[in-house]
Amino acid sequence: MMWWLVAFAHGDMDPSTESATNSTKWTPCVTCVRSFTSAFLFSIEVQVTIGFGGRMMTEECPLAITVLILQNIVGLIINAVMLGCIFMKTAQAHRRAETLIFSRQAVIAVRNGKLCFMFRVGDLRKSMIISASVRIQVVRKTTTPEGEVIPIHQVDIPVDNPIESNNIFLVAPLIICHVIDKRSPLYDISAADLALQDLELIVILEGVVETTGITTQARTSYIAEEILWGHRFVPIVTEEEGVYAVDYSKFGNTVKVAAPRCSARELDEKPSILIQTLQKSELSHQNSLRKRNSMRRNNSIRRSNSMRRTNPSLIVPKVQFITPEGSQSTSET
Repeated sequence: MMWWLVAFAHGDMDPSTESATNSTKWTPCVTCVRSFTSAFLFSIEVQVTIGFGGRMMTEECPLAITVLILQNIVGLIINAVMLGCIFMKTAQAHRRAETLIFSRQAVIAVRNGKLCFMFRVGDLRKSMIISASVRIQVVRKTTTPEGEVIPIHQVDIPVDNPIESNNIFLVAPLIICHVIDKRSPLYDISAADLALQDLELIVILEGVVETTGITTQARTSYIAEEILWGHRFVPIVTEEEGVYAVDYSKFGNTVKVAAPRCSARELDEKPSILIQTLQKSELSHQNSLRKRNSMRRNNSIRRSNSMRRTNPSLIVPKVQFITPEGSQSTSET
C-alpha cells in the first residue's frame, strides 16, 4: 500500500506518463510499477531481497528511498521476532525442567559409618542432561554475635561425590548424599532436635539440554517435617539379562533402618553408639526371624490338624480284636 501511494503521489499511475517514460522524458520512483499488483510484487522483492530485475528504485523520489530503508528495518525486526518465538517454542526449557523429579521426602541414615542426608533425583526423558550439577543450600534464621538477626541465612553444603565436584551423570535415578561432618550445618542436630528446627534445605539441579543446548534448572526444598530420620530409599534399578530396568512407582519409597538418634557430633565423639545401635538392630532382626519361624511352624501344625479333621481318608478305621475266650472287643485308635 505504501509503495502504491508513493507511485500514485508521484504520478506514476497516470497513463500519460507511460509514453513519456518510454521517451526518457519521465523518471518514475520505481520502474514498472503501474498498478497495485505491481506495487505489491515490488514490496515482496524488497522484503525478502529477491530482486528479479524488472522493477528497481530510482533516485527521483527521496520519499521512496525513505520507505525502502524503513521496510528493511521493519523486515529485520519481524524476522528476529519470529525466529525468537519459534526457537523458544521448540526449546521449552521450563517443560524440560518438569521432567526432572525429586523424591518428596529426604532421609538421614548411616552410610559408610557416618550420618548422611540423602534424597533421590531422576530424569523421566530419554534425552540426557549434559553437565548436570547439584547444589544444596540450607536456609535458616540466625543471629550474629553482635545481635543482628538474619532471617534468611544461606549456607552451601557439599555433596559427596568421588570426583570431587557437583557434576553427576543422570543416566538413571541417583541418590544424592551429603555427609554430615564438621563442615555441615546439620552437625549438631539430633533426631529429637530436627522436629524443632526452623530450617529448609534447597536443592538446585542445573544442566544443559542435549537437544537444544539451553541451560535448564529444577529446584525443590525439604523442610524439617519432610526429612525422615532412620530411613533409606528402596532400590528401584534392577538388571535382567544385561538390561537395566527402573521402577518409578517406588521412586520415593523408603524403608526404616537402624540409625543412631544422636547428632553427628556425638557420634564422632562416641563411636560406640553406632556399634550398639547396629548390635541392637541385629538382635531385633534375629528375634523377628525367630518369631516368623515359630509362626510358620504353628501355622503348618494347624494346617495339618485341620486337614486330618476334614479329610476322612486320613481317619484310622475301627479295629476288632478277638480274645482267647472267644469274646470280641473293639477299640478305636
